[in-house]
Amino acid sequence: MSMIMAACSLESPTNNNSSDNEGDSGGDTSDQTIGFSISTMNNPFFVTLAEGAEAQAEELGMDITVVDAQDDPSKQASDIEDLIQQDVDIILVNPTDSAAVASAIESANNADIPVITVDRSAESGEVIAHIASDNAEGGKMAGNFIVEELGGSGNVVELEGISGSSAARERGEGFNEAVDESDIEVVANQTANFDRSEGLTVMENIIQSGAEFDAVFAHNDEMALGALEALASAGMDDVMVVGFDATDDAVASVENGEMGATVAQKPDEIGNQAVETAQAVLDGEEVEEFVPVELELITE
Repeated sequence: MSMIMAACSLESPTNNNSSDNEGDSGGDTSDQTIGFSISTMNNPFFVTLAEGAEAQAEELGMDITVVDAQDDPSKQASDIEDLIQQDVDIILVNPTDSAAVASAIESANNADIPVITVDRSAESGEVIAHIASDNAEGGKMAGNFIVEELGGSGNVVELEGISGSSAARERGEGFNEAVDESDIEVVANQTANFDRSEGLTVMENIIQSGAEFDAVFAHNDEMALGALEALASAGMDDVMVVGFDATDDAVASVENGEMGATVAQKPDEIGNQAVETAQAVLDGEEVEEFVPVELELITE
C-alpha cells in the first residue's frame, strides 16, 4: 500500500507541471480567449474594426467573442461584466463613453483580467495598452486641409461626435488648433453622435437657422454623409464637407467629387494590432502603452 501511495504522489506533480508548461508556452494560443466590447456595430468603421480583430484571432488560433454595446454605456458595462463571468483571458474595449466605461474596466482589474482599449481611450481604470490612430493629429490634418482649400479665411461648421468619447474630444481639439491659426471662424458646432441620420437632421437645422458657411468638418464619415445629403437637398453643393474614418461610402463620395476629403484610420489594421497586442500580453511580453496606427488624408 505504501508503495502504491508513493507512486501516486509522484505522478500527480508530473501531470500538473506538464499542464502548466503548455499554458505558459508562447506558441500555444488555442486556449486563449479574447472578449471584445465594441461601441456599436451600426457603423461601418466599427464593423471593419471587429472583422480585422476576428481575422487576426483566427490566424493566431485564438478564440474571440465580440459584443455590441449599441452606443449604450449601460449595456457596455453589462457586456463587460458578462465577459468577466465567462472568464475570458483578456478584454478589448472600444468605449462608448470614455468616462462611463471606467467602472467596468475596474471590475476587470479586480478579476485580474488585463484590459486593452481600442480606438477610444478610457479616463480611468488600469489599461495595459491603447491601440488607436492619433485622433488629434487626424483632426489637425482635416483642419489644415480646410484652411488650405478656403485660402485661410471663411466660415466652417463642426459636427461633433458622442459627447464624452475620447475620439470626439481629440478630433475636435486637433481641428480647432488648425483653424485657430487662420482667419476661419467656426460658426456652429453641434453633436450628431457619430450617426448619419443625426448628421442629416443637425445639418438641416443649421441650414434653416440661416448660418452662412463654406465648409463642414464632421468627426466621422457617417455624420459627414448625412450632412452632405442635407446640403444637396438645400442646393448648397458648393459647401465642402470633410469627414473622418475613410469608410467605403465616404471614399466613394470623395472619388466622385462630392466630399472634399476624409481622414483614413485603417480600422482593420487597428483590430489586427489589438489582437496581436493581446497575444503579446497573454504571452507575458512587455508592450507599449500606446500602439499608433498610421493616418492618411484621402482626397480626390
